Amino acid sequence: MKIGDFAKATGIPPSTLRYYEEKGLMRVSRDKSGYRCYAAQDIAWVQFIQRLKDTGMLLRDIRQYAALRYAGSATMAERLTMLEKHRNHVCAMQQKWTSCLQNLDDKIMFYRQEIAKIR
Repeated sequence: MKIGDFAKATGIPPSTLRYYEEKGLMRVSRDKSGYRCYAAQDIAWVQFIQRLKDTGMLLRDIRQYAALRYAGSATMAERLTMLEKHRNHVCAMQQKWTSCLQNLDDKIMFYRQEIAKIR
């Protein structure tokens, strides 16, 4: 599929898709006219890239992961290690955010109680 159709299917703007290709996150075949041709399996891959970004993985790490992915199944152990390391990072950030949220909730409760005393 062409870039416009692919962008609609994924919800990712064409400019971002071009950027992903430029940075080596995606390898896209071209037709005889030079237009990008995305395959159906590229949808899952670009969505996975987005999830990695959403969880805070650095672009250089996503690039490394992508290079390993394109290198084939011999790199599966290294990719697994990368994902496990990133998962640990995500869990640590989740704990941090949970603590921050609890702190905010405590402060909100404090203010509600203090305001209720004044009324």
